[in-house]
Amino acid sequence: MSPGANPALAITATVWSVPEAERTEALATRPLLVLMHGRGSNEHDLASLFPLLPASAVIVSLRAPHRLGDGFSWFPPDQTAVPDPVAVTQATEAVFAFLDALPATGQVGLLGFSQGGGMVTQLMRLAPERFAAGVLLAGFVIPEPVPGDAVLAALRPPVFWGRDVADPVIPQSVVSLTAAWLSGHSTPVVREYPGLGHSVSREELDDVSEFLEATVL
Repeated sequence: MSPGANPALAITATVWSVPEAERTEALATRPLLVLMHGRGSNEHDLASLFPLLPASAVIVSLRAPHRLGDGFSWFPPDQTAVPDPVAVTQATEAVFAFLDALPATGQVGLLGFSQGGGMVTQLMRLAPERFAAGVLLAGFVIPEPVPGDAVLAALRPPVFWGRDVADPVIPQSVVSLTAAWLSGHSTPVVREYPGLGHSVSREELDDVSEFLEATVL
């Protein structure tokens, strides 16, 4: 665990695609795909996508650590697309601690929706060589620079970014920053889905599955 981590912040609930009795063996022989939901949701939200994602992966959907109404948030409730850097570090350290506690795994891919997409890019920035690929669904990059950015700029890992150009939630300034950052720090696959809003579609998930099969599986 890195310095500055908050030991009280942790991943406390998950949903897995593989039963617990089979998990250790499955993790040793199959890639792991980690899902992170959006602001105000929970671990069951993206778990509903399991049947639409590659069956060859072991998939886990995480619950964010901050309570927000009936759901949860990766950052404190008053922080959205531009959270405090300390809050970002604490959230990512919680995910790293969860991953570090797992049995040995194959390649690891990350998938996040909205605020969970911000977590995907931040995790990749903090551990550039740890993750095979990332998927942002209406996601973004957090503005604060990170030391791992230079390593990512050299490695250029594959990142899928799917969104609606008319997304009513993510500010245009954050969209522009994300586009520029992905271009300079990853091998981006950018897909636009008119009329999607701030959501996910079957067409998009078909494209995501194809991307994951080419990069992680």
